[in-house]
Amino acid sequence: MQNKYLQIYREIADNIREGKYPAHSKLPSEHDLLRDYSTSRETIRKALNLLSQNGFIQKVQGKGSIVLDARKFDFPISGLVSFKELAGKIGEKHQTHVEELELITPDEEIKQQLHLKDSQHVWKVHRVREIDGERIILDKDYFNQMYVEHLTKEICENSIYEYIENELGMTISFAKKEIIVVEPTEEDRRLLKLDGFYNVVVVKNYVYFDDASLFQYTESRHRPDKFKFVDFARRTHG
Repeated sequence: MQNKYLQIYREIADNIREGKYPAHSKLPSEHDLLRDYSTSRETIRKALNLLSQNGFIQKVQGKGSIVLDARKFDFPISGLVSFKELAGKIGEKHQTHVEELELITPDEEIKQQLHLKDSQHVWKVHRVREIDGERIILDKDYFNQMYVEHLTKEICENSIYEYIENELGMTISFAKKEIIVVEPTEEDRRLLKLDGFYNVVVVKNYVYFDDASLFQYTESRHRPDKFKFVDFARRTHG
């Protein structure tokens, strides 16, 4: 027989998906759930913890459990797509805000990430991605100027990949990715809508042209409730 807390978790999760508990509303209190499900406080708390872990609710001190938007956008781990391409597939209203665009002498960390020599310069591009009026991604991009000589705010607002491939005629081929979960920085909190969230998902990208030249290093910082990181894997034999 299924554990009681799992039954409660599934029922509440289904209600959230169906809109019975709308996004940004408050879930019934522990006391009300105890009464509705005729069970123990421990069982209710286990169900609420599971709902929190799976992105259905956010526990906010002094406010109870706030219902999150159960729709999550698929972020393809193994794919190499621009935000414009990703947002186009999602089909939602989207906008890019360019927060920083400058040609810099890179610090030691960026030099190391892009395997640069001392004399090389880098385009620093910080962009906030907005979907349906919510700022949910901070992209911190660094492009080796040796390969991408010129960038404008207009190019960065539209699609840098589109510019590289269509205007510069270069072929973006593959990327290496790392995914970590970290506490938000002050910059994350200033630029993203992170009320009630205590971590961000960071995807680090090292992006290469078809001749294996490393031209881009990116930290893509995501609000945790809005994305599923998905992949397709096939087992190889022999």
